Amino acid sequence: MHPESDAFPRALDAAAESANAWLAALDDRPIPPRAGADEVKDALGRELADDATDPEDVVRALAAAVEPGLMGMPSARFYGWVIGGTQPAALAADWLVSAWDQNTALRAVTPGVIAAEELAGEWILDLLGLPAGADVGFVTGATVANFTCLAAARDAVLRDVGWDSSIQGLAGGPRVRVIVGAERHDTVDHAVRMLGLGAPVVVPADDQGRIDVAALEAELAVDHGPTIVVLQAGNLHSGAFDDFGAAIDLAHLGGAWVHVDGAFGLWAAASPRSRPLVAHVERADSWATDAHKTLSVPYDCGIAIVADPAALRAAMGMTATYLSRTASTDHADPHDRVPELSRRARGVPTYAALRAMGRDGVTALVDRLTDAATALAAGLSRLAGVEVLNDVVFTQVCVACADDTATDAWADALRADGVAFASSSHWHGRSVLRFSVSNWGTDAGQVERTLTAAASALARV
Repeated sequence: MHPESDAFPRALDAAAESANAWLAALDDRPIPPRAGADEVKDALGRELADDATDPEDVVRALAAAVEPGLMGMPSARFYGWVIGGTQPAALAADWLVSAWDQNTALRAVTPGVIAAEELAGEWILDLLGLPAGADVGFVTGATVANFTCLAAARDAVLRDVGWDSSIQGLAGGPRVRVIVGAERHDTVDHAVRMLGLGAPVVVPADDQGRIDVAALEAELAVDHGPTIVVLQAGNLHSGAFDDFGAAIDLAHLGGAWVHVDGAFGLWAAASPRSRPLVAHVERADSWATDAHKTLSVPYDCGIAIVADPAALRAAMGMTATYLSRTASTDHADPHDRVPELSRRARGVPTYAALRAMGRDGVTALVDRLTDAATALAAGLSRLAGVEVLNDVVFTQVCVACADDTATDAWADALRADGVAFASSSHWHGRSVLRFSVSNWGTDAGQVERTLTAAASALARV
């Protein structure tokens, strides 16, 4: 049965009206949600009705019921968990992706959206200074980007010693050693676990979270079997970057595959000012990053990059007689680069963001975020009893009061006030308040508003 001729326009107009109201209110509304999940469920209606409901009415009721339970994550004063806002072109492109409703698996079947994704991938390689011939896959987020790259790494290092895991599996094969620094992101361990590789081998890190290169060298000398070394571009707490030149040289000398977890920090390569932080990162074998962080595109846009396309396609590719595969050997089908066969065209918003900003705009975005973090650190350090704990080199600022109780109380007061949001964590045995500057709209004015809110919250505790 065909829908009413005006059902789509009415429903979409209602969605646009609600979306615009939400975006317009972000600068003034308190950032934390005002309602919990159970309250929202009550407002949505817990029982499924027997009768149909007009689509426009569904959209308006949905927006009204859910809005009190929304966190102001797109706010320019939201600094929690390295979550960026959404740029206008990227958001609009994301709406188009849903309207177009393309299963972006096969190049010959959905060439329109795949062309945009391929261009986005080529531009990312260029902006980040990574090998032009690398394969780029768009996945759900940085966790799956790490998983995808490490799957390619696992199979490649096993093939190097004569074991084909795609046929023989893992049981009974050589152990794959994964070496990580003590302050790697937990999503790396998650990916390694999902890949059946067990717990990684942990080597020490310095006071900023950078992997200890001497300790890495010693661990590499212990065993010359199949090995993957995971390095980090942007520590979760400090924003610090590993010494890629020295670490990659040692790893490759030992025959290891090098993967770089660069969820937000890999974008430092897009600016001449911050590019020295990632010197020699292009000599790794794979890289994971996330466009919804530093680049500020909507959620669901991790990026897996592998220097050797054959390794990625061997790990992720599949064949079936009913699939209309591309005839080109130069351009693989998207599903050969990612774990999914069915997926939306998540790379299209990245194309739109890059096209809207241009090369200079991306550079300016990275510099603006770095400048905002530097200004935040300077302002917070002037507050009585507040200490900045990290060397602020990129977009992360970790601060603490003299004792954990005071830090936790300050964090709670700041979040309750609602003007700015920073997430709590523990680092070096202390409670910390972590400001992750990731939103494209965070400028000097927003930094000043944040500092005023932080000072006010501190005075209350």
